[in-house]
Amino acid sequence: MSFAAKVVFITGAGSGMGRLAAQNLAEQGAIIAGLDLNEDGLAETRGSSQAIHTFPCDVSDTDAVEECVRKTEKDLGPIARVYSAAGIMPTALLMDQPTRTILKITEVNYFGVVNVAKATLPAMFERGRGELINFASMAGWQPTPYLGAYNASKFAVVAFSEVLHNENRGRGVKMVCVCPPPVATPLMNTTIRPKAFDYVNPISAQDVLDEIDKCLKKNKQLCFPSASSRAQWVLRRFMPNTIWASIRRIEGLS
Repeated sequence: MSFAAKVVFITGAGSGMGRLAAQNLAEQGAIIAGLDLNEDGLAETRGSSQAIHTFPCDVSDTDAVEECVRKTEKDLGPIARVYSAAGIMPTALLMDQPTRTILKITEVNYFGVVNVAKATLPAMFERGRGELINFASMAGWQPTPYLGAYNASKFAVVAFSEVLHNENRGRGVKMVCVCPPPVATPLMNTTIRPKAFDYVNPISAQDVLDEIDKCLKKNKQLCFPSASSRAQWVLRRFMPNTIWASIRRIEGLS
């Protein structure tokens, strides 16, 4: 896709992969609608760019997301591509994590994806073209201690994205569910760091974005941005008990 004057709608644009996607695509000529609760982060993303328009928004707020989509299409033009990249990752053992925190993780990571898809897809279906990128994670396939709530939210994104794709084949909109391994972004700066993180080398945000573009061109619905993520997906399917034994040993669980 040529991005000259195309409108791209990005959640989580205040940092990490959302920020990098916004800046990359603005340089390619796209008009960016960037959403985040972090207004300072949005300002840093925007910098001096005239192509990046920012919207402070909580993606778990259905009405707020719908209003941002309406304003974007009214003021900037039809949305051509969507990155649903907003996410949070508080870590704790599930029985130690406050229920409110678990619910908030679900509201942002899963319901945020639902809100964005439901708000942006109808117009893209009507036009018969567009691209939707939902950010899940390898955590949406492989559960890990201290990440239970995050895992559950990303499992939900994977399931939602797969069904959404298959219910709407042939309507002109490409859909990709991206499932990266740990990525070198601020999301990795967790209060309680699972020991399993010490056994992996985070990949770069740019590698993830480059792989998304390749998957869109090949009409792939699931995007695994590294050889390790593809291997882990296979191992999880065929050797779950072996993987869990290794994880429990690493984390010091009985």
